[in-house]
Amino acid sequence: MKRLHRMIIAAYLGPLVVTFGIVLFILSMQFLWKYVDDLMGKGLPWYTLTELLVYATASFVPLALPLAVLLSSIMTMGGLGENSELVPMRSAGLHLFRILRPLVVLVLLLSGLSFLFSNNVLPVANLRFHSLLWDVTRKKPAMNLRPGVFYNGIDGLSIRVRDKAEDGTLTDVLIYDHREPFQGNRTVVRARSGTMQRSADGGSLLLTLRDGHFYDARDPSGRKGRTDALVHGTFATDVVRMDLSGLGLQRTDEDLFKDNYKMQTIGQLARTEDSLTSAFRERVAMQESYLHNSFRPLRDSLARADTLPAVLPATGTAPTPAVHDQAIDMARATMNFLERTDEERKGSLEQIARHGVEWHRKLMLAFACLIFFFIGAPLGAIIRKGGMGLPTVFAIVFFLIFHIVSFSTEKLVISLKLNPWPGMWISSLVLLPIGFWLTWKAATDSPLLDRDAYYRGWYRLRSMLRGRRDADPSTVP
Repeated sequence: MKRLHRMIIAAYLGPLVVTFGIVLFILSMQFLWKYVDDLMGKGLPWYTLTELLVYATASFVPLALPLAVLLSSIMTMGGLGENSELVPMRSAGLHLFRILRPLVVLVLLLSGLSFLFSNNVLPVANLRFHSLLWDVTRKKPAMNLRPGVFYNGIDGLSIRVRDKAEDGTLTDVLIYDHREPFQGNRTVVRARSGTMQRSADGGSLLLTLRDGHFYDARDPSGRKGRTDALVHGTFATDVVRMDLSGLGLQRTDEDLFKDNYKMQTIGQLARTEDSLTSAFRERVAMQESYLHNSFRPLRDSLARADTLPAVLPATGTAPTPAVHDQAIDMARATMNFLERTDEERKGSLEQIARHGVEWHRKLMLAFACLIFFFIGAPLGAIIRKGGMGLPTVFAIVFFLIFHIVSFSTEKLVISLKLNPWPGMWISSLVLLPIGFWLTWKAATDSPLLDRDAYYRGWYRLRSMLRGRRDADPSTVP
């Protein structure tokens, strides 16, 4: 490798790593803002939150890499132009493609790694992420007693305390016991004070009550229909054991999620899509056969001979009211069947389209890295500005165009308005001519964003207009 190539690659890797980390951090914060209400107040351990954040961050890698390539390409080539390093290279006879050759090889390698990550690592990360997120969102809030507020997080118990001291001492504890079904508030425990502590195994909470009494409106004899019996007692010290297993994080079997289209590789997506298509065609054939047989005149002669005399009156006589009612019922049943069939077909086609979308997304995001490079590198050579200022503005504009078009066409594909091809590739096909045009402009040293060039063009145009006006005899006073 030549020294010039090593210098260009070294200048490119720094901005690439920094911008990739920044973009990945912003996308991860978007995840936290979306699910912050489901994560707060549940007493989750730090390693569970870290695991969830790592899986969520991994799912953003294929989307963050094209933006990082775009931004770092603009910054690198813009910095070379701003520091007057690009001009000596061009003066020495190096063509723009000769300068960009090592970066093209590097971006091709990044595109391949992006595809391998999307195809092999991302399905596993999505599987772990969605299964863990499902368990976390279903987890009950952690045990947190607030003064004057009933806590119902433990199944079968409703607890209220009047005050809670810093050392954990509770004042005026009121407990409604609903652990037996259909009993309402028949069992009530009240104590002047109490303390809480976990059991040795951590699966139970021991609530020690002092100076209290209890009420039990159930009949001790167990006879049905008796609601007037009342048991009342007092105690100096009593210990209430509460099961905390419902507050823990219960992990769901990941095999329940592995059939989702986001958890499959490109080969699995193709096989699943073929299976869904075959099942859809078989289902359509069954529905068409059923609909064909629902119209009696369309049945074969043997079936029609068995049923036709029982439905239609004799030839030459007027139809009876029963025949009218039966015909109306058959028409309504056929209409209902058509409505259900239409909804079922739309659902099946949407499911097939989602698999096609995910299949094309893996390839499209990898190809987007190459497109964004041929937009960013020539644009940086034209604007000749490095840093995080002007390059960031251009990068955000192009990425927003790509993201908006990609998101819109994906919705159109899922709604069956477009096919996965070319629907998922429209965003790339829109930016591809822009990349070719910018590359051509940069290779020909076009003053595309040179303010002085536009000023000179305006002065020449104004001079031409003024010269024509002076040459016109009608304009001479």
